[in-house]
Amino acid sequence: MLKYKLTHPQILSALGNAGHGSKILISDGNYPHITGSNPAAAHVYLNLTRGFAPVDEVLKVIADAVPIEAAHVMMPADGVEAPIFDSFRQVLQGVDLQFLERFAFYDASKSSDVALVIATGEQRIYANILLTIGVVPPDA
Repeated sequence: MLKYKLTHPQILSALGNAGHGSKILISDGNYPHITGSNPAAAHVYLNLTRGFAPVDEVLKVIADAVPIEAAHVMMPADGVEAPIFDSFRQVLQGVDLQFLERFAFYDASKSSDVALVIATGEQRIYANILLTIGVVPPDA
């Protein structure tokens, strides 16, 4: 039995197989999980019901498990930041959010370096985040 926060076996496996520069997509319930992501990535479906597994809660667990060097978010067409971005910033202190328009975000999420896709039932719109795994320092 694990004592660590992250206990999901499929997510642990995918993270163990990923490395520096690999990407993790955590997506909301409206995201096209199959057509809008790398088909070779591990896909984990936490979207048991609408609203289940909020993206920012999943992000907290992932950020505790791996170093994050970059974070891209889907920017609404009107240029107004989605309210969930403030929660992302609280979790990812020291990592600036980088904005991509919707179709550029889809293209980035289809990239071959996306190793893990986590689908949630998040109902807040534009609650999608694409993380880039950083480096674990030698003394860690």
